[in-house]
Amino acid sequence: MTSGPVQQDLGAFDSLLATMRVLRDSKDGCPWDIEQTHRSLRHTLLEETYETLEALDSEEPGHMVEELGDLLIQVVFHAQIGQDNGTFTIQDVIRGINEKLLRRHPHIFGDAHVADSSEVKVQWDQIKAQERQGNGQGDRSALDGVPKSMPALAYAQAIQGRASRAGFAWEDDAQVLAKVAEEVEELKSAASHEEQERELGDLLLSVVNAASRMGVEAEEALRGANNRFYRRYVHMERSSKEQGLQMDKLPLESKLHLWREAKSSTADA
Repeated sequence: MTSGPVQQDLGAFDSLLATMRVLRDSKDGCPWDIEQTHRSLRHTLLEETYETLEALDSEEPGHMVEELGDLLIQVVFHAQIGQDNGTFTIQDVIRGINEKLLRRHPHIFGDAHVADSSEVKVQWDQIKAQERQGNGQGDRSALDGVPKSMPALAYAQAIQGRASRAGFAWEDDAQVLAKVAEEVEELKSAASHEEQERELGDLLLSVVNAASRMGVEAEEALRGANNRFYRRYVHMERSSKEQGLQMDKLPLESKLHLWREAKSSTADA
């Protein structure tokens, strides 16, 4: 077995890499860490990503540091598995992303000029298209490459953003909101469950389009709305209990009264 913790006189990142090498050591390492594969860690990576998002929402530095560390170890873990398999190393990961950053920021590291962040995004897409062309993938759609495993709301905004930067976009906010209203009317007239599902999907897509037009991240907006709903509903439960009421037995108007009370009492109402 190892004599103790990895030497701490190494640089912080090198020390982390050394710790992971010890954990994955086939002779003296941790049995659980040794057994892991790229596939077996998929769920853990997703879970750590969501925990990191929650930490960012909290804006609490200590929480963010902890969860960003948990997320970083996932990258290091996969890189060590790659090295053990002889397929790639952490140096390959770092080198690749650094080269990509340099290549996709010619306005910083080259002679290109951009006026604002929107032009940066357009330039980014153009460079990615050139990369696809160079890799023999020039016939791929501009929408390809967005992971379809993303949450549907985030995926919708990502592909609509790419389409918009390619010129497929409404000219002003009024047109976007008119489209939302149009989709609401179509949902009202849907006759079957299948039609309702399709029209509701179209409505959600148009709402995401409106979010993009307004510079709002739809996923973040819904996350905030979920948090507000959670706080208000918990407040309703607590308030009804304090009054000796059984909330699920209350008439709708009484529940709405509790909701309005919760809305005015909770933060970020």
